Amino acid sequence: MDSHGIHKVALDFCYCALATTHIQQLLCKSLFPSTTSDPKTAATFRLLEEFHLLSFESKVSAYEFFNALMWRSDNMGLSPVKERYNQFMWMICQWRHLKMLKRSGHPYDPNGVDSTSEGGCAVLCPACPQPGKNLPSDWREASPTNQSWLYGLFVTINANFRLKRKVVSKDSVDPSLSHSWGYFVEESAYKAFLDDNSNISQEKSTCSSHNAVNMVDTKSSHGLAATGLGTIDCAHHNMKLPTTVRDLQKGEKYVNMDYLFFSTLRHTSVDILNISYDIVCQWKKNLWHCMTSFPPSMQLDHGTKKVTFFVPKFHLPAHIESCQTSFSFNFARWANIKPMASSTKEMGPGARRDTLDDFFGDWNWKKITGLCCTMLQKVKEALPELSEHEAALDDLKEGLKVEYTEALSRWKEQVEAWEHDPSQPNPYERSTEKITLASVRLELAKEDASELELGSFHKLHEDCSPSVLISSGLELEEQQRRLRADKAGLGIHATDIQEGKVVQCSNSLQCRIKAWVKVQELYMPMVAALRLRDKSSGVVVTPESFELLLPSQVGRMDPCDLKFQKIEWRLYYAQAHNTLRSNLRMQTAILKYKDRNLRGQGSNTQAHNMLKGVDTRIEAASTRYQDACRALVILAPFIKETGWQPSLCLLDHQDIQGMSDLLWGETEGRRKLSWIWNMRGAHGDELDKDGSMEDMRIEWCKARVRAIRWKEELELILQFFDWQAMSWDECADQNWSGSPTEREGRIAYARHQAALHRALWDMCHSSWADTRTFVDQFHGNPSTLGL
Repeated sequence: MDSHGIHKVALDFCYCALATTHIQQLLCKSLFPSTTSDPKTAATFRLLEEFHLLSFESKVSAYEFFNALMWRSDNMGLSPVKERYNQFMWMICQWRHLKMLKRSGHPYDPNGVDSTSEGGCAVLCPACPQPGKNLPSDWREASPTNQSWLYGLFVTINANFRLKRKVVSKDSVDPSLSHSWGYFVEESAYKAFLDDNSNISQEKSTCSSHNAVNMVDTKSSHGLAATGLGTIDCAHHNMKLPTTVRDLQKGEKYVNMDYLFFSTLRHTSVDILNISYDIVCQWKKNLWHCMTSFPPSMQLDHGTKKVTFFVPKFHLPAHIESCQTSFSFNFARWANIKPMASSTKEMGPGARRDTLDDFFGDWNWKKITGLCCTMLQKVKEALPELSEHEAALDDLKEGLKVEYTEALSRWKEQVEAWEHDPSQPNPYERSTEKITLASVRLELAKEDASELELGSFHKLHEDCSPSVLISSGLELEEQQRRLRADKAGLGIHATDIQEGKVVQCSNSLQCRIKAWVKVQELYMPMVAALRLRDKSSGVVVTPESFELLLPSQVGRMDPCDLKFQKIEWRLYYAQAHNTLRSNLRMQTAILKYKDRNLRGQGSNTQAHNMLKGVDTRIEAASTRYQDACRALVILAPFIKETGWQPSLCLLDHQDIQGMSDLLWGETEGRRKLSWIWNMRGAHGDELDKDGSMEDMRIEWCKARVRAIRWKEELELILQFFDWQAMSWDECADQNWSGSPTEREGRIAYARHQAALHRALWDMCHSSWADTRTFVDQFHGNPSTLGL
């Protein structure tokens, strides 16, 4: 026998009248045979259990583990150990499969293991609604405003492009043992459906430029049988759902994800579905139409269900603003299965599916055993957070003026109507167009056209009106900032090409300034005298330091036409509102894409250079904002503009953060959004003169949501554990045939499993005893929050 735990069998088997098979005799001695036909090699149960646990915890591959055993047997290489890697792999595959069947209880089925249904061996999420397991008999009659939310299923659609598989073996040579009994969908039906729909083209994104949508046909698949893995998970508790996993052939195509989605829904009969997907705004458009091409067993009667779509917060900042308000949702990330990529990419198709099935089951089980602590921690965090949210809501109510008291009731009706029916007006959206520099320029151009039509327009230059003059001045100011940044970034070892480009930009800017100054002096004659005074000082003026003498700069020294000051104020006001957010969204999107998809020095260097460019643009945008605010402060007294200061705060370095960024020490529940995302004009203009009505409505709605968001599924978990314990008791109470030893073993294992689930129930029940009263009170009586 070898010392590493894999043995060449050299035993004397029993051949008496009561003797069992050689396989059973080996198993009774805790030896697992490599084959069921005249076994010559076996491994100890202890060895297989050791590898099984190490593969879960350290993601060690079978090859690495086997080599470690080889070196442990002979670390000098003087007595080579016989190669038994293939036999070890056979035993591991069978060991995983038998463990899955045993723990799922299907050997207790009177009809045998072969009667196991698709997904029947998956470890279910105890906190998700499971009709017949953890829901009351009258769950369909639950009040929409009371506990119906508790009976809704939250699922998230995602893809992992690290879990590739090379073109190794094929299904006929390496079939799966589980027959889609776990988390993978059935192979033949899935591939047949893809072949039948291979000619369907993918619609391009009309939101942001989502790579998952627009690049499905450009991803490299050379040498790969699978470019990644698609999956449907429980969004709240991050557990894999039954028959929801499948290989992706080339990118994240809708047809692949549609199949997984409808496969998931075959295992649930709940009436409320909350679906989270990073590209849901595009995917949902033709979802129900595409469903008609699926087999009848996979089609959903969506007309009788309440289906709500969300974009996870992780991806939300990369979407356009309408998506950010329509699809807002909290998200749990992909399970910790990515480290398995290296050890599964060279497996055959069947071994890979069975291995990943095993890992998904282990992940789900770890989540279940940890629910007691994680749910308790969430409730403990929720208690102080809820108090803070209530205080914030009270502050908002106290801040409402007398004329807004009627609006409070109206806002509550609006938000409740939208929660009940998402087709109603979204109370979190502003109602008019957003403030942008382009929209203000369009307004000014329309005003010029109106004055021309009325004959009141006095044009001193054929091609340049006053609004065009001031707008062009702001553009020249921006070009001056860029030139200063380019010169500052040259460094002491700049090449001739780099210096040449900067000189060309400087010359071009100087020509534009000269042409603009000639027109400016027609409309603003006083600037000519001011510039003569500056020339007499003898200071050399470069294009980037040339003072343009816009109305905000002239107003401090000489009187200026009020018309020019109003035009400049409107342009600077729009510029201040439109300066940082787009670049921050771009930065967030690049960071998330880099973290999720890019590996290798070349790709990361390219992404780093892109981020460096975005950082430069953000810095320039912050300078532009500060310059605009200074101009507004100067111009406001001349044109008597008031009430704008609260929306344009002083800009500190810590304020420059993306919508999803966290400051040091913050968590998602405690995160405070930077004021630049809540400023008036961040989403749109105002309904009333100073915007306070619409701002107050949106902030009130946000405070209301924050105050009622902490709701947990404690009762569902306890009821599920109780159901599982009773199910195992029923298995133990069956009338089993066979030998007394076999019956005793079946009953003992079933009683053991029932005791384990009752122990989980007891642990959760006692740990949550001090907080369940509060949670029950909160669930049953939201009016205690004044809502």
